[in-house]
Amino acid sequence: MSPLARLRDYLRDRKLATGIVLLALAAGALQAVLWWIAPSPKANDFVGPPRSGYTLTDFHMWSYDPQGRPSFSMRAPRLDRREGDESLYIISPRFVLASKNPGVPDWQGDSLYGWVNHTGTLLKLQGPVHMRRPAFGDTPEATLDTADVTAFPKENRMETEAPAQMTQGASRMNGVGMRAELDDNHLELLHDVHGTFVPHPRPASPRRDRAGPAHAAAGAGAQG
Repeated sequence: MSPLARLRDYLRDRKLATGIVLLALAAGALQAVLWWIAPSPKANDFVGPPRSGYTLTDFHMWSYDPQGRPSFSMRAPRLDRREGDESLYIISPRFVLASKNPGVPDWQGDSLYGWVNHTGTLLKLQGPVHMRRPAFGDTPEATLDTADVTAFPKENRMETEAPAQMTQGASRMNGVGMRAELDDNHLELLHDVHGTFVPHPRPASPRRDRAGPAHAAAGAGAQG
């Protein structure tokens, strides 16, 4: 018997096993054809977090308004500038919002994180935010404690939806949500507002005495 006849007899006697083998070969061939004619897989659009264009440590930054006046300054242990939008990501910033009024001190503050857009017109302070303005003239020191502040340095205003507390001397005001115009010393608390206000003492008006000033009368008495 020829080899071909023996193979035919062998396959006829083992129909089930032969069918399985042929089916597996057909499936493999079909998969190869599909892989060959199918379009290439779509590229993954996710590229991960934005890459840093550069990183600065222990940096100090200044920003100016269109008239060339100081707008705000900031220093921090680390800054990352992101590629694409050129924004700045800052860790533990300490900042100064420059006063636009002569004789009025700048606001100084710190926060957990900070973000600045590439034009310097938008500043986001994330986490707890503490700000302080020194006393000047008859105006006592002012402090502001809140969180997650959005500030507009070139307009010297800020806002937040978080609880806020402002103190000035012995006066204290609390609320939820805040808008502040720092140049005008105008603070608006939006919800659940309560506070304690201590009036400023008025200077005593000088008394008029027909006999002359008090010190002059005392002097005359001392000579007697």
